[in-house]
Amino acid sequence: MYMNAENNKVFVIGLDSASPELFFGRFLEDLPNIRRLLEKSIYGSMESTIPAITIPAWMTMVTGKDPGELGLYGFRHRKSGTYNETWIANSLMVKEKAIWHYIAEKGKKSVLIGIPPSYPPMKVKGWLVSCFITPDSNSKYTYPEELKSEIEKLVGEYIFDVVFRKDDRDRIKEELWEMTRKRFEVIRYLIQEKDWDYFHFVEIGLDRVHHAFWKFFDRNHHLYPGRNEYENVIPEYYKLLDREIGKTLKLLNLEETAISIVSDHGIKAMKGAFAINQWLIDEGLLKIKNGEVLKKNNPVSFEKLEVEWDKTVAWGWGGYYARIFLNVKGREPKGVIEASEYEEVREEISGLIRSIRGPNGEKWDTRVYYPEEIYRKTKGDKPDMLVYLDNLSWRAAGTLGYENPYLLENDTGPDDAVHSEYGVFSLYLPWMEEAKIVETTIYDFTPTILGLFGIKKDLNGKCLV
Repeated sequence: MYMNAENNKVFVIGLDSASPELFFGRFLEDLPNIRRLLEKSIYGSMESTIPAITIPAWMTMVTGKDPGELGLYGFRHRKSGTYNETWIANSLMVKEKAIWHYIAEKGKKSVLIGIPPSYPPMKVKGWLVSCFITPDSNSKYTYPEELKSEIEKLVGEYIFDVVFRKDDRDRIKEELWEMTRKRFEVIRYLIQEKDWDYFHFVEIGLDRVHHAFWKFFDRNHHLYPGRNEYENVIPEYYKLLDREIGKTLKLLNLEETAISIVSDHGIKAMKGAFAINQWLIDEGLLKIKNGEVLKKNNPVSFEKLEVEWDKTVAWGWGGYYARIFLNVKGREPKGVIEASEYEEVREEISGLIRSIRGPNGEKWDTRVYYPEEIYRKTKGDKPDMLVYLDNLSWRAAGTLGYENPYLLENDTGPDDAVHSEYGVFSLYLPWMEEAKIVETTIYDFTPTILGLFGIKKDLNGKCLV
Protein backbone atom coordinates (compact mmCIF):
# COMPACT_ATOMS: atom_id res chain seq x y z
CA MET A 1 0.00 0.00 0.00
CA TYR A 2 1.11 3.53 -0.69
CA MET A 3 3.07 5.33 2.03
CA ASN A 4 0.41 7.91 2.81
CA ALA A 5 -2.97 7.32 1.23
CA GLU A 6 -4.22 10.69 2.45
CA ASN A 7 -1.49 12.84 0.90
CA ASN A 8 -0.26 10.95 -2.14
CA LYS A 9 -0.36 12.00 -5.77
CA VAL A 10 -0.80 9.73 -8.76
CA PHE A 11 0.29 10.69 -12.28
CA VAL A 12 -0.83 8.55 -15.23
CA ILE A 13 0.76 8.68 -18.68
CA GLY A 14 -1.58 7.13 -21.24
CA LEU A 15 0.01 6.20 -24.57
CA ASP A 16 -2.59 4.86 -26.97
CA SER A 17 -1.49 1.54 -28.54
CA ALA A 18 1.97 1.44 -26.92
CA SER A 19 3.41 -1.96 -27.73
CA PRO A 20 5.21 -4.01 -25.04
CA GLU A 21 7.49 -5.47 -27.74
CA LEU A 22 8.70 -1.97 -28.64
CA PHE A 23 8.21 -0.14 -25.35
CA PHE A 24 9.81 -2.71 -23.04
CA GLY A 25 12.04 -4.25 -25.70
CA ARG A 26 13.30 -2.93 -29.00
CA PHE A 27 13.18 0.81 -28.20
CA LEU A 28 13.87 0.85 -24.46
CA GLU A 29 17.59 1.68 -24.72
CA ASP A 30 16.68 4.83 -26.66
CA LEU A 31 14.13 5.96 -24.04
CA PRO A 32 16.28 7.07 -21.09
CA ASN A 33 13.54 8.84 -19.11
CA ILE A 34 11.11 5.97 -19.39
CA ARG A 35 13.89 3.49 -18.62
CA ARG A 36 14.73 5.30 -15.38
CA LEU A 37 11.12 5.08 -14.27
CA LEU A 38 10.97 1.36 -15.02
CA GLU A 39 13.99 0.73 -12.79
CA LYS A 40 11.73 1.40 -9.78
CA SER A 41 8.46 0.13 -11.23
CA ILE A 42 6.26 -2.90 -11.36
CA TYR A 43 5.63 -3.44 -15.04
CA GLY A 44 4.70 -5.86 -17.78
CA SER A 45 2.36 -6.53 -20.65
CA MET A 46 -1.28 -5.72 -19.91
CA GLU A 47 -4.08 -7.78 -21.44
CA SER A 48 -6.66 -5.51 -23.04
CA THR A 49 -10.42 -5.69 -23.32
CA ILE A 50 -12.38 -7.66 -25.87
CA PRO A 51 -12.54 -5.82 -28.21
CA ALA A 52 -9.00 -4.44 -28.02
CA ILE A 53 -9.83 -0.95 -29.29
CA THR A 54 -9.61 2.60 -27.95
CA ILE A 55 -13.31 2.82 -27.14
CA PRO A 56 -14.13 0.99 -24.87
CA ALA A 57 -10.66 0.05 -23.56
CA TRP A 58 -9.70 3.36 -21.92
CA MET A 59 -13.01 3.62 -20.12
CA THR A 60 -12.76 0.01 -18.97
CA MET A 61 -9.32 0.84 -17.59
CA VAL A 62 -10.54 3.74 -15.44
CA THR A 63 -13.83 2.18 -14.26
CA GLY A 64 -12.95 -1.47 -13.77
CA LYS A 65 -16.08 -2.31 -15.76
CA ASP A 66 -16.09 -4.51 -18.84
CA PRO A 67 -17.45 -3.32 -22.22
CA GLY A 68 -20.75 -5.11 -21.62
CA GLU A 69 -21.22 -3.38 -18.27
CA LEU A 70 -20.42 -0.07 -19.96
CA GLY A 71 -22.60 -0.84 -22.98
CA LEU A 72 -19.71 0.25 -25.23
CA TYR A 73 -18.54 -2.17 -27.92
CA GLY A 74 -16.65 0.27 -30.13
CA PHE A 75 -16.83 3.78 -31.55
CA ARG A 76 -20.20 3.28 -33.30
CA HIS A 77 -23.18 1.19 -32.30
CA ARG A 78 -26.34 -0.09 -33.90
CA LYS A 79 -29.58 1.38 -32.64
CA SER A 80 -31.79 -1.36 -31.21
CA GLY A 81 -34.48 -2.60 -33.56
CA THR A 82 -32.82 -1.21 -36.71
CA TYR A 83 -30.51 -2.47 -39.42
CA ASN A 84 -28.48 0.58 -40.41
CA GLU A 85 -29.16 3.31 -37.85
CA THR A 86 -26.20 4.04 -35.60
CA TRP A 87 -25.11 6.10 -32.63
CA ILE A 88 -21.61 7.23 -31.76
CA ALA A 89 -20.01 6.65 -28.37
CA ASN A 90 -19.52 9.77 -26.27
CA SER A 91 -19.11 10.74 -22.64
CA LEU A 92 -22.87 10.91 -22.04
CA MET A 93 -23.12 7.18 -22.64
CA VAL A 94 -20.83 6.33 -19.72
CA LYS A 95 -22.91 5.76 -16.59
CA GLU A 96 -20.35 3.97 -14.42
CA LYS A 97 -18.11 5.62 -11.84
CA ALA A 98 -14.49 6.24 -12.79
CA ILE A 99 -11.41 6.65 -10.61
CA TRP A 100 -11.90 10.42 -10.38
CA HIS A 101 -15.43 9.97 -9.03
CA TYR A 102 -14.29 7.65 -6.24
CA ILE A 103 -11.45 9.90 -5.12
CA ALA A 104 -13.68 12.99 -5.33
CA GLU A 105 -15.72 11.43 -2.52
CA LYS A 106 -12.59 11.86 -0.40
CA GLY A 107 -12.21 15.48 -1.48
CA LYS A 108 -9.45 14.82 -4.01
CA LYS A 109 -9.12 16.68 -7.29
CA SER A 110 -8.23 15.41 -10.77
CA VAL A 111 -6.78 16.74 -14.01
CA LEU A 112 -7.98 14.69 -16.98
CA ILE A 113 -6.77 15.19 -20.56
CA GLY A 114 -7.87 13.26 -23.62
CA ILE A 115 -9.32 10.13 -21.99
CA PRO A 116 -11.78 8.59 -24.51
CA PRO A 117 -14.65 9.18 -24.53
CA SER A 118 -14.68 12.54 -22.73
CA TYR A 119 -16.58 14.69 -25.21
CA PRO A 120 -18.78 16.48 -24.48
CA PRO A 121 -16.75 17.54 -21.41
CA MET A 122 -18.34 16.34 -18.19
CA LYS A 123 -18.32 17.93 -14.80
CA VAL A 124 -15.55 16.65 -12.54
CA LYS A 125 -13.97 17.68 -9.27
CA GLY A 126 -11.03 19.33 -10.96
CA TRP A 127 -10.23 20.07 -14.59
CA LEU A 128 -10.87 18.25 -17.86
CA VAL A 129 -9.82 18.58 -21.51
CA SER A 130 -11.80 16.36 -23.88
CA CYS A 131 -10.52 13.66 -26.23
CA PHE A 132 -10.00 12.82 -29.90
CA ILE A 133 -13.74 12.58 -30.66
CA THR A 134 -14.09 16.34 -30.07
CA PRO A 135 -15.32 17.85 -33.38
CA ASP A 136 -12.85 20.75 -33.42
CA SER A 137 -11.39 23.53 -31.29
CA ASN A 138 -14.48 25.68 -31.80
CA SER A 139 -16.37 23.26 -29.57
CA LYS A 140 -16.67 23.54 -25.83
CA TYR A 141 -13.96 21.10 -24.84
CA THR A 142 -13.02 21.85 -21.24
CA TYR A 143 -14.42 21.70 -17.76
CA PRO A 144 -14.67 24.25 -16.36
CA GLU A 145 -15.48 26.11 -19.55
CA GLU A 146 -13.05 28.95 -18.82
CA LEU A 147 -10.12 26.51 -18.90
CA LYS A 148 -10.37 26.67 -22.71
CA SER A 149 -9.19 30.28 -22.76
CA GLU A 150 -6.19 29.37 -20.59
CA ILE A 151 -5.21 26.65 -23.05
CA GLU A 152 -5.62 28.86 -26.11
CA LYS A 153 -3.59 31.61 -24.51
CA LEU A 154 -0.85 29.03 -23.92
CA VAL A 155 -0.73 27.08 -27.24
CA GLY A 156 -3.18 28.74 -29.62
CA GLU A 157 -5.46 26.24 -31.35
CA TYR A 158 -5.49 23.00 -29.39
CA ILE A 159 -5.26 19.80 -31.48
CA PHE A 160 -7.27 16.73 -30.49
CA ASP A 161 -6.33 14.35 -33.32
CA VAL A 162 -4.89 14.21 -36.83
CA VAL A 163 -6.23 12.64 -40.02
CA PHE A 164 -3.86 9.72 -40.42
CA ARG A 165 -5.45 7.70 -43.25
CA LYS A 166 -4.09 9.78 -46.11
CA ASP A 167 -1.16 9.59 -48.50
CA ASP A 168 0.59 12.81 -47.49
CA ARG A 169 2.89 11.24 -44.90
CA ASP A 170 4.99 14.41 -44.53
CA ARG A 171 1.89 16.33 -43.47
CA ILE A 172 0.85 13.58 -41.06
CA LYS A 173 4.26 13.63 -39.38
CA GLU A 174 4.26 17.42 -39.10
CA GLU A 175 0.78 17.45 -37.57
CA LEU A 176 1.58 14.63 -35.15
CA TRP A 177 4.65 16.39 -33.80
CA GLU A 178 2.73 19.67 -33.43
CA MET A 179 -0.20 17.98 -31.66
CA THR A 180 2.03 16.11 -29.22
CA ARG A 181 4.19 19.10 -28.33
CA LYS A 182 1.12 21.23 -27.68
CA ARG A 183 -0.45 18.48 -25.55
CA PHE A 184 2.61 18.21 -23.35
CA GLU A 185 2.84 21.98 -23.03
CA VAL A 186 -0.71 21.99 -21.71
CA ILE A 187 0.09 19.04 -19.42
CA ARG A 188 3.07 20.81 -17.89
CA TYR A 189 1.08 24.02 -17.44
CA LEU A 190 -1.72 22.20 -15.60
CA ILE A 191 0.75 20.28 -13.42
CA GLN A 192 2.07 23.59 -12.15
CA GLU A 193 -1.07 25.72 -12.09
CA LYS A 194 -3.70 23.36 -10.65
CA ASP A 195 -4.02 21.78 -7.23
CA TRP A 196 -4.42 18.13 -8.20
CA ASP A 197 -4.18 14.72 -6.57
CA TYR A 198 -4.77 12.55 -9.65
CA PHE A 199 -3.48 13.52 -13.09
CA HIS A 200 -4.28 11.33 -16.11
CA PHE A 201 -3.71 12.11 -19.78
CA VAL A 202 -3.89 10.08 -22.99
CA GLU A 203 -1.73 10.86 -26.02
CA ILE A 204 -3.47 9.51 -29.14
CA GLY A 205 -0.52 10.38 -31.37
CA LEU A 206 1.30 7.10 -30.77
CA ASP A 207 -1.63 5.16 -32.18
CA ARG A 208 -1.75 7.43 -35.22
CA VAL A 209 1.97 7.15 -35.97
CA HIS A 210 1.71 3.36 -35.76
CA HIS A 211 -1.18 3.20 -38.21
CA ALA A 212 0.28 5.74 -40.64
CA PHE A 213 3.88 4.53 -40.78
CA TRP A 214 3.98 0.82 -39.88
CA LYS A 215 4.65 -0.55 -43.36
CA PHE A 216 7.61 1.83 -43.74
CA PHE A 217 9.08 0.67 -40.43
CA ASP A 218 8.40 -3.08 -40.33
CA ARG A 219 10.68 -4.93 -42.73
CA ASN A 220 8.52 -8.04 -42.42
CA HIS A 221 5.35 -6.22 -43.51
CA HIS A 222 3.96 -7.52 -46.79
CA LEU A 223 3.86 -3.93 -48.12
CA TYR A 224 7.31 -2.87 -46.89
CA PRO A 225 8.72 -0.72 -49.72
CA GLY A 226 12.40 -1.29 -48.95
CA ARG A 227 14.64 1.37 -47.47
CA ASN A 228 12.68 4.59 -47.39
CA GLU A 229 12.53 8.09 -45.94
CA TYR A 230 9.87 7.15 -43.36
CA GLU A 231 11.40 4.04 -41.80
CA ASN A 232 12.54 5.93 -38.69
CA VAL A 233 9.36 7.92 -38.07
CA ILE A 234 7.98 5.48 -35.48
CA PRO A 235 11.22 5.22 -33.43
CA GLU A 236 11.62 9.00 -33.70
CA TYR A 237 8.14 9.50 -32.30
CA TYR A 238 8.90 7.21 -29.34
CA LYS A 239 11.99 9.36 -28.70
CA LEU A 240 9.84 12.50 -28.89
CA LEU A 241 7.52 11.04 -26.26
CA ASP A 242 10.47 10.16 -24.05
CA ARG A 243 11.86 13.71 -24.26
CA GLU A 244 8.48 15.25 -23.46
CA ILE A 245 7.97 12.82 -20.58
CA GLY A 246 11.47 13.70 -19.29
CA LYS A 247 10.63 17.42 -19.24
CA THR A 248 7.37 16.62 -17.49
CA LEU A 249 8.93 14.43 -14.79
CA LYS A 250 11.11 17.34 -13.72
CA LEU A 251 7.94 19.06 -12.46
CA LEU A 252 6.91 16.12 -10.25
CA ASN A 253 8.17 15.22 -6.81
CA LEU A 254 9.37 11.69 -7.48
CA GLU A 255 9.63 11.02 -3.76
CA GLU A 256 5.90 11.48 -3.26
CA THR A 257 4.28 10.67 -6.62
CA ALA A 258 3.31 7.30 -8.03
CA ILE A 259 3.67 7.34 -11.83
CA SER A 260 1.96 4.91 -14.15
CA ILE A 261 2.44 4.41 -17.89
CA VAL A 262 -0.34 2.49 -19.63
CA SER A 263 -1.76 1.70 -23.05
CA ASP A 264 -5.20 0.51 -24.02
CA HIS A 265 -3.94 -2.19 -26.42
CA GLY A 266 -0.87 -3.05 -28.47
CA ILE A 267 -0.08 -2.91 -32.17
CA LYS A 268 1.17 -5.24 -34.92
CA ALA A 269 1.35 -5.53 -38.69
CA MET A 270 -1.87 -5.84 -40.65
CA LYS A 271 -1.71 -8.79 -43.04
CA GLY A 272 -4.71 -7.55 -44.98
CA ALA A 273 -8.43 -6.90 -44.79
CA PHE A 274 -11.22 -9.43 -45.24
CA ALA A 275 -14.52 -8.34 -46.81
CA ILE A 276 -16.81 -9.92 -44.25
CA ASN A 277 -20.12 -9.06 -45.92
CA GLN A 278 -18.92 -10.32 -49.28
CA TRP A 279 -18.12 -13.62 -47.57
CA LEU A 280 -21.56 -13.69 -45.94
CA ILE A 281 -23.13 -13.23 -49.38
CA ASP A 282 -20.99 -16.04 -50.79
CA GLU A 283 -22.17 -18.27 -47.94
CA GLY A 284 -25.81 -17.46 -48.68
CA LEU A 285 -26.34 -15.79 -45.31
CA LEU A 286 -26.77 -12.25 -46.65
CA LYS A 287 -29.15 -11.75 -49.57
CA ILE A 288 -29.15 -8.70 -51.84
CA LYS A 289 -31.18 -7.62 -54.88
CA ASN A 290 -28.47 -5.63 -56.68
CA GLY A 291 -25.88 -8.38 -56.99
CA GLU A 292 -24.38 -6.74 -60.04
CA VAL A 293 -22.51 -4.27 -57.79
CA LEU A 294 -20.31 -7.13 -56.64
CA LYS A 295 -19.04 -7.95 -60.13
CA LYS A 296 -17.55 -4.61 -61.07
CA ASN A 297 -14.49 -4.75 -58.80
CA ASN A 298 -15.57 -1.30 -57.70
CA PRO A 299 -15.87 -1.25 -53.90
CA VAL A 300 -19.18 -0.11 -52.45
CA SER A 301 -20.34 0.53 -48.90
CA PHE A 302 -22.81 -1.75 -47.19
CA GLU A 303 -25.36 1.09 -47.19
CA LYS A 304 -25.54 0.92 -51.00
CA LEU A 305 -26.72 -2.67 -51.00
CA GLU A 306 -30.37 -3.47 -51.56
CA VAL A 307 -30.60 -6.06 -48.83
CA GLU A 308 -33.43 -8.56 -48.88
CA TRP A 309 -33.88 -8.51 -45.15
CA ASP A 310 -36.73 -11.02 -45.17
CA LYS A 311 -34.27 -13.57 -46.62
CA THR A 312 -31.11 -12.54 -44.74
CA VAL A 313 -29.74 -14.49 -41.78
CA ALA A 314 -26.70 -12.39 -40.83
CA TRP A 315 -24.74 -9.25 -41.71
CA GLY A 316 -21.53 -7.70 -40.43
CA TRP A 317 -19.65 -4.52 -39.63
CA GLY A 318 -16.03 -3.88 -40.44
CA GLY A 319 -13.29 -2.53 -38.20
CA TYR A 320 -10.25 -3.89 -36.39
CA TYR A 321 -12.62 -6.64 -35.34
CA ALA A 322 -15.82 -7.80 -37.04
CA ARG A 323 -19.23 -7.47 -35.49
CA ILE A 324 -21.76 -10.03 -36.69
CA PHE A 325 -25.48 -9.42 -36.24
CA LEU A 326 -28.19 -12.06 -36.63
CA ASN A 327 -31.61 -11.29 -38.10
CA VAL A 328 -33.87 -12.49 -35.28
CA LYS A 329 -37.66 -12.57 -35.34
CA GLY A 330 -39.18 -10.15 -32.84
CA ARG A 331 -35.91 -8.23 -32.49
CA GLU A 332 -35.18 -7.06 -36.03
CA PRO A 333 -37.94 -5.53 -38.22
CA LYS A 334 -37.86 -8.41 -40.72
CA GLY A 335 -36.24 -11.13 -38.64
CA VAL A 336 -36.05 -14.67 -40.01
CA ILE A 337 -34.42 -16.61 -37.17
CA GLU A 338 -36.79 -18.07 -34.61
CA ALA A 339 -35.80 -17.29 -31.04
CA SER A 340 -35.77 -21.04 -30.33
CA GLU A 341 -33.21 -21.54 -33.13
CA TYR A 342 -30.96 -18.63 -32.20
CA GLU A 343 -28.23 -20.58 -30.40
CA GLU A 344 -28.09 -23.29 -33.05
CA VAL A 345 -27.85 -20.75 -35.91
CA ARG A 346 -25.24 -18.68 -34.09
CA GLU A 347 -23.11 -21.73 -33.38
CA GLU A 348 -23.35 -22.83 -37.00
CA ILE A 349 -22.26 -19.42 -38.31
CA SER A 350 -19.53 -19.23 -35.69
CA GLY A 351 -18.16 -22.54 -36.94
CA LEU A 352 -18.17 -21.28 -40.53
CA ILE A 353 -16.30 -18.15 -39.50
CA ARG A 354 -13.70 -20.09 -37.54
CA SER A 355 -13.11 -22.30 -40.59
CA ILE A 356 -12.19 -19.37 -42.86
CA ARG A 357 -8.70 -19.86 -44.21
CA GLY A 358 -6.23 -17.33 -45.56
CA PRO A 359 -5.80 -16.39 -49.22
CA ASN A 360 -3.29 -19.21 -49.75
CA GLY A 361 -5.27 -21.78 -47.83
CA GLU A 362 -3.33 -21.20 -44.61
CA LYS A 363 -5.06 -21.87 -41.30
CA TRP A 364 -6.17 -18.79 -39.37
CA ASP A 365 -6.36 -18.40 -35.60
CA THR A 366 -9.82 -16.85 -35.74
CA ARG A 367 -11.65 -16.27 -32.48
CA VAL A 368 -15.39 -15.79 -32.08
CA TYR A 369 -16.75 -14.36 -28.85
CA TYR A 370 -20.33 -14.30 -27.57
CA PRO A 371 -20.97 -11.15 -25.49
CA GLU A 372 -22.93 -12.86 -22.74
CA GLU A 373 -20.08 -15.33 -22.20
CA ILE A 374 -17.25 -12.79 -21.85
CA TYR A 375 -19.00 -9.92 -20.02
CA ARG A 376 -20.61 -9.77 -16.58
CA LYS A 377 -23.54 -7.86 -18.13
CA THR A 378 -24.49 -6.96 -21.69
CA LYS A 379 -25.99 -3.50 -21.74
CA GLY A 380 -26.89 -1.56 -24.83
CA ASP A 381 -26.70 -2.53 -28.47
CA LYS A 382 -24.37 -5.51 -28.45
CA PRO A 383 -23.48 -7.56 -31.54
CA ASP A 384 -24.30 -11.26 -31.57
CA MET A 385 -20.67 -12.15 -32.20
CA LEU A 386 -17.34 -10.38 -31.88
CA VAL A 387 -14.80 -11.80 -34.32
CA TYR A 388 -10.99 -11.57 -34.29
CA LEU A 389 -9.96 -12.62 -37.80
CA ASP A 390 -6.68 -14.53 -37.49
CA ASN A 391 -6.33 -13.13 -33.97
CA LEU A 392 -6.69 -9.52 -35.21
CA SER A 393 -4.00 -9.86 -37.90
CA TRP A 394 -6.65 -9.33 -40.57
CA ARG A 395 -8.91 -6.30 -40.36
CA ALA A 396 -12.59 -6.74 -41.19
CA ALA A 397 -13.49 -4.70 -44.28
CA GLY A 398 -17.02 -3.29 -44.21
CA THR A 399 -17.03 -2.53 -47.93
CA LEU A 400 -17.52 -5.15 -50.63
CA GLY A 401 -17.42 -5.65 -54.40
CA TYR A 402 -13.97 -7.16 -54.89
CA GLU A 403 -12.64 -10.00 -57.04
CA ASN A 404 -12.23 -11.95 -53.80
CA PRO A 405 -12.70 -11.06 -50.12
CA TYR A 406 -8.95 -10.86 -49.34
CA LEU A 407 -7.58 -7.31 -49.63
CA LEU A 408 -3.90 -6.44 -49.41
CA GLU A 409 -4.67 -3.03 -47.91
CA ASN A 410 -7.19 -1.34 -45.65
CA ASP A 411 -10.41 -0.41 -47.44
CA THR A 412 -10.92 3.01 -45.82
CA GLY A 413 -7.57 4.67 -46.50
CA PRO A 414 -3.88 3.96 -45.79
CA ASP A 415 -3.50 1.96 -42.58
CA ASP A 416 -1.02 -0.87 -42.31
CA ALA A 417 -1.22 -1.82 -38.62
CA VAL A 418 -3.82 -3.53 -36.47
CA HIS A 419 -4.35 -3.79 -32.76
CA SER A 420 -2.96 -6.57 -30.61
CA GLU A 421 -4.31 -7.96 -27.36
CA TYR A 422 -1.56 -6.74 -25.04
CA GLY A 423 -0.68 -3.17 -24.17
CA VAL A 424 1.73 -1.91 -21.51
CA PHE A 425 1.49 -1.30 -17.79
CA SER A 426 4.05 0.20 -15.45
CA LEU A 427 3.78 1.74 -11.99
CA TYR A 428 6.68 3.66 -10.49
CA LEU A 429 6.51 3.60 -6.71
CA PRO A 430 8.92 5.86 -4.77
CA TRP A 431 9.82 3.24 -2.20
CA MET A 432 10.69 0.48 -4.68
CA GLU A 433 14.36 -0.44 -4.87
CA GLU A 434 14.26 -2.52 -8.03
CA ALA A 435 11.91 -3.42 -10.86
CA LYS A 436 9.40 -6.23 -10.63
CA ILE A 437 7.74 -7.91 -13.62
CA VAL A 438 4.00 -8.54 -13.24
CA GLU A 439 1.25 -10.15 -15.27
CA THR A 440 -1.76 -7.90 -15.42
CA THR A 441 -4.99 -7.14 -17.21
CA ILE A 442 -6.65 -3.83 -17.97
CA TYR A 443 -9.16 -4.59 -15.18
CA ASP A 444 -6.43 -4.38 -12.55
CA PHE A 445 -5.74 -0.71 -13.19
CA THR A 446 -8.66 0.87 -11.31
CA PRO A 447 -8.33 -1.32 -8.17
CA THR A 448 -4.59 -0.58 -8.14
CA ILE A 449 -4.94 3.20 -8.45
CA LEU A 450 -7.77 3.28 -5.92
CA GLY A 451 -5.56 1.22 -3.60
CA LEU A 452 -2.94 3.96 -3.74
CA PHE A 453 -5.60 6.30 -2.42
CA GLY A 454 -6.65 3.85 0.30
CA ILE A 455 -9.92 2.94 -1.45
CA LYS A 456 -11.17 -0.60 -1.99
CA LYS A 457 -14.10 -1.44 -4.29
CA ASP A 458 -15.64 -4.64 -5.65
CA LEU A 459 -14.50 -4.45 -9.27
CA ASN A 460 -13.39 -6.90 -11.94
CA GLY A 461 -9.64 -6.72 -11.35
CA LYS A 462 -7.22 -6.91 -8.45
CA CYS A 463 -4.99 -4.40 -6.70
CA LEU A 464 -1.34 -4.96 -7.66
CA VAL A 465 0.27 -3.19 -4.67
